[in-house]
Amino acid sequence: MKALAQKEVLPVQRAYKMAAPMELFCWSGGWGLPSVDLDSLTVLTYTRFTGAPLKVHKITNPWRSPSGTLPALRTSQGEVISAPQKIITHLRKEKYNADYDLSARQGADTLAFMSLLEEKLLPVLIHTFWIDTKNYVEVTRKWYAEAMPFPLNFFLPGRMQRQYMERLQLTNGKPSPENEEEVEKELYQEARECLTLLSQRLGSQKFFFGDAPASLDAFVFSHLALLLQVKMPTGKLQIHLRGLQNLCVYCSHILSLYFSWDGGKEQMEGAVLGRMPGIQGLAPCPLSFSCSSAAVPPPRQTPAAPDTEEEPNRRRNQILSVLAGLVAMMGYALLSGIISIQRAAPPHTPGTRALDMVEEDEEE
Repeated sequence: MKALAQKEVLPVQRAYKMAAPMELFCWSGGWGLPSVDLDSLTVLTYTRFTGAPLKVHKITNPWRSPSGTLPALRTSQGEVISAPQKIITHLRKEKYNADYDLSARQGADTLAFMSLLEEKLLPVLIHTFWIDTKNYVEVTRKWYAEAMPFPLNFFLPGRMQRQYMERLQLTNGKPSPENEEEVEKELYQEARECLTLLSQRLGSQKFFFGDAPASLDAFVFSHLALLLQVKMPTGKLQIHLRGLQNLCVYCSHILSLYFSWDGGKEQMEGAVLGRMPGIQGLAPCPLSFSCSSAAVPPPRQTPAAPDTEEEPNRRRNQILSVLAGLVAMMGYALLSGIISIQRAAPPHTPGTRALDMVEEDEEE
């Protein structure tokens, strides 16, 4: 039986060791968040909830991604997945499923609330960060332009803005100039109602379905955290969100629990880290110590007599070094033709000498 068990286990272990790790490419962090991008933040949060072992590349150049977009997942088989929902679906297939314990009714609630976020809250997020002129110029474009490498920072933020504008138009249609203010007012009113509904559904729970996070929590947190953390010149929806105390506590709880040790650099996110959310930081280095003045021996006093005797020798060596340098410089100048030595001409009569001087002046 022992030999049979070994034959069954060892091939699986060998295949696991040989499999390449999954790699996640996402936007870098900023504004106190692990990522500034909504989709990247959603996928990052889900991987922390499930403890999926993958290598995270936080970058500010989407062209470094294998798909040219962010976020993107490179699977252990080398396949590249770019859509956030498809990335989460693949993680579920790899047995990293945050919704494993949900009932059928809770699964239906998840789909309903995710649809609500897509229709009511996402348009206002796009408008707040990418359409509102003051917010875009002073916050969004400023961050991306400073984070991106040259020359991408000159044209890529504007290109991203146009893409978000097209995305918003596909969702809500293009408003005419006459009713643009009306449409904006309606969008913000629906977003406020959505936030109120989320606050009522959460209540006093830690997460939306009890004490364990699910995929819905990853989507809700990513939408709310951007509104809470970023200081906007015009934050119409931020004021309403900060008045919903349980949602504010909910976001700060997830940040401190799952991203407290996130330094914004590339790191390996393993199942061990994912299941140890209480880590608050690294312990101080046990090798650090301070040396007291008693432990350091005092410097030895050197007698003055040897210094006095060596002073003439030191001056002589300095003079010889200077002379040697001058001789070397003169030799180089003579060999290279910078300085030439010519034989002096015989003396001339006064009249001739005066004529020679006039010709030399004219030549000069």
